[in-house]
Amino acid sequence: EVGWRTEFVVDRLATPPALTTELVDSARRELLARDWDLALVITDLPLRLGSRPVQRHVSRTHGVALVSLPALGPLRLARRLRRTLHELVGELVGEDQGLLSADAVVGNLRLLVGMVRANRPWRLAAQLYGVLAAALAVSVFGAVTSDVWRLAAAMGWGRLTALALASTAVTIVAVIAAHELWERAPDPRVRDQVLLFNVATALTVTIGIVTLYLALFVVVLGGAELVVPEPPLADALGRPVGWVDYVKLAWFIASFATIGGALGTALESDAVAREAAYAGRPAVAAAPRQGV
Repeated sequence: EVGWRTEFVVDRLATPPALTTELVDSARRELLARDWDLALVITDLPLRLGSRPVQRHVSRTHGVALVSLPALGPLRLARRLRRTLHELVGELVGEDQGLLSADAVVGNLRLLVGMVRANRPWRLAAQLYGVLAAALAVSVFGAVTSDVWRLAAAMGWGRLTALALASTAVTIVAVIAAHELWERAPDPRVRDQVLLFNVATALTVTIGIVTLYLALFVVVLGGAELVVPEPPLADALGRPVGWVDYVKLAWFIASFATIGGALGTALESDAVAREAAYAGRPAVAAAPRQGV
């Protein structure tokens, strides 16, 4: 039920040597300038994600797929390329291609969910080592500081909730702003595409940072009994302590550790942050099979 119109463009996109993220960004700019829905890039440059060589890379959030021609091997190249391009289009539009002709609201919602899922946001914090290192450092400091114990115990549940929301919001904005993950529409015709991209980006980073927060809370709460025994905690608070005090302590430390993660985002390069936010579905390059 969908009519396809294709355009073939020869463009260097980026001056070699170029990172995979640079090619994705350049292809995205071309896509928006030409009002395309999808962009497939065939390049003779090697593709890498981090230190891994990859044969192809798909970013549903950007609507862009890359394929490295040399990585397809020397035999039956045209046939392999046609098959690869067909597979990449399938990955860009999702397994359920019916969404392209579905009701606009439902179709965009399903597309948005698919874009966020493809980014694997729960892995975001683990790939941003600067954010993770800063958050863990603040967690360790808070767990062994008596002033932090007293502040946490004095806080009510409302204040702890507000602090948690504020810390996650600050970190989300910091990650997006520091690495320019927010996109602007160069043309009114592509405003809907850009809006969808930005919503997917915001949801990806939000889920990633919330996952980091919950992980920090669990780690601090689980290690509090070992790091902060009851006698010194009771002595610092001047009263008997219970499990509620440990929950408050873990909650308070997780909030400040998340803010520490916001500061740690400055330690990351833009390329690393983009790889973490737009994980895609890379395929590790390997020797092509012989025969059919």
